[in-house]
Amino acid sequence: MHFLLYFSTINITMIEDEKLRELDKTVQLILDRNQRVETDKAWETSNVRKITILILTYILIVLFMFFANISNPFISAIVPAVGFLLSTLTLPIIKKWWIKNYAKRNA
Repeated sequence: MHFLLYFSTINITMIEDEKLRELDKTVQLILDRNQRVETDKAWETSNVRKITILILTYILIVLFMFFANISNPFISAIVPAVGFLLSTLTLPIIKKWWIKNYAKRNA
């Protein structure tokens, strides 16, 4: 009788250990995903990204204006490139306003 009780206890303990390992694995997967999401969000809002896109936008517009025979492409390309930069700076304000109003409508 003691043998069966001992065996049952071991079996239950093994099942509980397995469930705990599964839970640990699931929690780790969630933590890893959260880290990736946080990193992606940090990249999306980083100044490095904004400056990189600003430079690439400027170069692309200069090339377009150069091949389209538009005068002063290096100076003329500044306006649209700066316009892009300004749009990235104002969007967080608009986003906060939108989220606030969206939350009110869906509450």
